[in-house]
Amino acid sequence: MIIYRSFEEISAPLRAPVVTIGNFDGVHLGHREIFRRVKQAARDIGGVSVVITFDPHPLRVVRSTRELRLINTLEEKITLIEASGIDYLIIIPFDTGFASIPSREFIEKYLVGIVGVKKLIIGYDYAFGRNREGNFSMLCSFGERLDFSVEELAPINCGETIYSSSLIRSMISEGRVAEVVKFLGRHYSLGGRVVHGAHRGKALGFPTANISTDKELIPLDGVYAVKVKINDIIYDGACNIGNNPTFGAAEISIEAFIFDFNGELYDQELRIYFIQRLRGEIRFSSAEELKEAISKDVAECRRILAKTPLVVYSEYLGGI
Repeated sequence: MIIYRSFEEISAPLRAPVVTIGNFDGVHLGHREIFRRVKQAARDIGGVSVVITFDPHPLRVVRSTRELRLINTLEEKITLIEASGIDYLIIIPFDTGFASIPSREFIEKYLVGIVGVKKLIIGYDYAFGRNREGNFSMLCSFGERLDFSVEELAPINCGETIYSSSLIRSMISEGRVAEVVKFLGRHYSLGGRVVHGAHRGKALGFPTANISTDKELIPLDGVYAVKVKINDIIYDGACNIGNNPTFGAAEISIEAFIFDFNGELYDQELRIYFIQRLRGEIRFSSAEELKEAISKDVAECRRILAKTPLVVYSEYLGGI
């Protein structure tokens, strides 16, 4: 996949490009279906598939009252879009200047003049340009004059539920990591670096890897059955997210106890896949009571993980 990090990097129009535009946070199964249709349309006309997205997310720039925690880091999104088989990814640096561009200029100067769009495939609720003034009708009108076609997709559903990034954010925030797989298309994961923690786990007989991550969307506090990827090897494990109320800690931490692993992990990168939430955090009356609870949690995690296959992004060789 060829990546352009601004329109200015494109020196000449692409070869019969079929384009879709969006934030694509999560690259969930709805997004993957859009990409599938873009790729098929590109094959039909002997062209190339193109995804246009934004960084940062427009809601970080345009005034909004909504709190937004992204499902993916930018690098994860790039990896997932490449895994979808897209030919070109254009990442627009989104700022107030770009947000103020009129829809007419966006179509004529950027989509047609720079990219050379031949077909545009958009979602059912897509709007663009200054004050979101551009819509499907406007695109069709410009397409007739500037020689490109426009297809508006109907909502893409899972049963009666429409795939959406906001739904997935809500599910992960509520700890519903087992349920989210049928919408996200993979187990939710986060990558991070192992850093020094309080070393309480080792004292209890359950040494943990304390994770520092750039991920914004962290599952609800609690204990999770997880899979952990270290140097492309997958291990079973248990993960606690929270502030360790038994010890009165103030800061939120992500700590993974990796089953049947012996080795040094400090400063290494790993990825945690959240399989199922067992329970919320509990304040125990003593370290001994906590140790007993951890033993039960580990046994339950082993039971869950033994029967639950890990689902990664299947088109990506390494998985994410």
